[in-house]
Amino acid sequence: MRFLVITPHFSPDTAPTGTIVTELVNNWCEQGHQVHVITSLPWYKNHEVADEWKNCFIKKTINGKMQITRIYPFPNKKSNLFLRGLGFLSFSLFVSILSLFSKGPFDAVYALSPPITLGTAGKIASVRHRCPLVFNVQDIFPDAAIETGVLRSKFLIRLAKTVEKISYNFSELITVLSKDMRDNLNRKLSDAKKTPVVSVIPNFAFTNFFHTEEENQYKKENNLEGKIVVMYAGNLGYSQPLELIVDSAKAHLTNENLKYVVNGGGVRTDYIKSEAAKIDNLVFVEYQPFERLPQVLSSADIHLIMLKHGLGNVSVPSKIYNIFASGKPIVASVDSGTEVERLILEADAGLVVAPDAPDAFHEAIQKLLDDSSLRKKMGQSAQKWTENFYSAEAVSKLYVEEIKELKTNNKKSLP
Repeated sequence: MRFLVITPHFSPDTAPTGTIVTELVNNWCEQGHQVHVITSLPWYKNHEVADEWKNCFIKKTINGKMQITRIYPFPNKKSNLFLRGLGFLSFSLFVSILSLFSKGPFDAVYALSPPITLGTAGKIASVRHRCPLVFNVQDIFPDAAIETGVLRSKFLIRLAKTVEKISYNFSELITVLSKDMRDNLNRKLSDAKKTPVVSVIPNFAFTNFFHTEEENQYKKENNLEGKIVVMYAGNLGYSQPLELIVDSAKAHLTNENLKYVVNGGGVRTDYIKSEAAKIDNLVFVEYQPFERLPQVLSSADIHLIMLKHGLGNVSVPSKIYNIFASGKPIVASVDSGTEVERLILEADAGLVVAPDAPDAFHEAIQKLLDDSSLRKKMGQSAQKWTENFYSAEAVSKLYVEEIKELKTNNKKSLP
């Protein structure tokens, strides 16, 4: 089969969704499929085009069964919502133009959200190449922006919801990461005349990464050797109540053997940096290359996952699967009854408390700090659970099966 993949990030870009799509495409190519990827020049780490790509507006490469077309991403800081939205629109427009001239035929267009505007770009490509649009929704927009107060204008909220609904209705197949997200989308599509198929296809863990016993250079570089490490690794955005980490680190200032580590980047990086400068046991480390993921995650004794109230049915942090694979327990602050809680409890992989509850959050961390055997038991349970979870190869095959079934059974009228 031949796929046209539209994604905002792709290796060597460091965005978590980019690593997922890259692995998915690599597996398709290994299985004998041909893939044309339309994506951006690498820009995620510092929200500007990486130095070695700055002289390019468009760059094309071919590697075996994979063709990659990269275009300028129109990057802006996350804190400027207007410019960020304008950048997404500009990128989506150029993606749409490029897709019209991509050499087909294709069996499916695979587009990823966010940004939600790539749903329209995907539809243009699918109409041009007369094939179905598969829309992979990693985070449900604009729900998170509304819940966190980033998006407050009534006009912009109505506009964002309209764009969201149009993007979903443009799709023949929508894939989401959890049952909560599927229920969310189905509610939004309940009044549509023709609804797309909504399927749950979770992200996957890079389980093979964690079979190495090599010396952990990451711990050396950040003076973590011989310390108990409580880590948050991931996006530093408005969806994450980072104050929970700061408050807990302050409460543990007298414990000289304990370090809190925040590894990542995002719109709230400056906040964490300033707090780390004032708190002796709080360490900030910038996003690391994907190849260092095993060292980063294996450095922790306890991992943290946090989502503000109301976001549990909007997003499933993809890092949870890799944390499981690293064999380390989790303390999660998330909505009850959502996918993150279900995964952790099902795997017996950690402790879950209500969102935005600092005392309960600190007590859960303290419980694991006080009981090394419980940490070990939960970490081993998490790692064992991943043995029965989807691999990248399995997920890539699931997509192929869904697309074949979609085309064969004519679940939607193809363009």
